Amino acid sequence: MAGVKARDLREKSVDELVQQEATLREQLFKLRFQNATGQVENPQMIWSVRKELARVLTVIREKGGTGPSPDGEAR
Repeated sequence: MAGVKARDLREKSVDELVQQEATLREQLFKLRFQNATGQVENPQMIWSVRKELARVLTVIREKGGTGPSPDGEAR
């Protein structure tokens, strides 16, 4: 998923974006867990996944889809 541009994300439906958001959140959790246990192979991947998740959330909000509220809970 590295290198996905916001313009490519805008071509997807909100349902596809929500599914991608869930995948990225799971991937980020796994990377953070690996980092905490010292097993992460590429620490830069954490940064990359965070940025990708931010792009997805931005496009979801632009399209008027539901995203997490400021307290982090889904609406």
